[in-house]
Amino acid sequence: MEWWESILMGLAQGLTEFLPVSSSGHLMIARDLLGVQSEGFLDFTVTVHFATVLSTIIVFWAPIKKLFGGFFKFKYNDETDYILKIIVSMIPVAVVGLFFKDKVEILFGDSLRTVAFCLLVTAVLLCLSDVLSGRINRVNNSRNGISWWQALVVGLAQAVAVAPGLSRSGTTIATGLIAGVKRENMAQFSFLMVLVPILGEQLLDLVDMLSGEAAISSGIGFMPLALGFLSAFLSGLFACKVMVALVKRARLSWFGLYCLVVAGLILFFA
Repeated sequence: MEWWESILMGLAQGLTEFLPVSSSGHLMIARDLLGVQSEGFLDFTVTVHFATVLSTIIVFWAPIKKLFGGFFKFKYNDETDYILKIIVSMIPVAVVGLFFKDKVEILFGDSLRTVAFCLLVTAVLLCLSDVLSGRINRVNNSRNGISWWQALVVGLAQAVAVAPGLSRSGTTIATGLIAGVKRENMAQFSFLMVLVPILGEQLLDLVDMLSGEAAISSGIGFMPLALGFLSAFLSGLFACKVMVALVKRARLSWFGLYCLVVAGLILFFA
């Protein structure tokens, strides 16, 4: 992998991790367009995903600090309620990750046509969230603006979004909006609920590499990994802030249109 290729793929990861267009799908697209060899790609993927996790923590550091400060008062307050609902939302993806990860990987494979199909599903979800947003009664008296069942439904959406091409942020945000969660409450919950699963996923990949189940490749040097990390981290900071603002105001169907166009191009040229 050349240094400029690592920067471009880091940008692809950082910008699309938080925009509802699927980072995993775009990383595969960027790899194929640039002609990057698959050798060492797992190393690179783990590195750039970790970079975007760090950017999320920095953007949401104030609410994260507040949440843990309230949680460790060891009483049932707003912070405890919020964290427990995040834990509920993580149950479905934890089940998939612990018991069905290999089957999911086999089912979806590494094909760009699979990415195209999942991008089409993402497009439908994003457009539906805009169409239905004006028809759903969003009077939500639940604590922190999200109920227990809504947290579970959003968690189920996250579990489905393990497929490459299904946007994690797009799927969870759109599902939350369709379920009746207000826009101003959904963006933060969506980004915070994915922190632990993403960290857990990267930790498992790292354990696999260290244990020899997934070989640590010498095909990627330190410099490309460092440049990819920096590129994903900086672009992730930007994209995370932009996405929070967009969820509160903009129509997600524009991103749905983008996913539709990309899926069409893949199916036409692949």
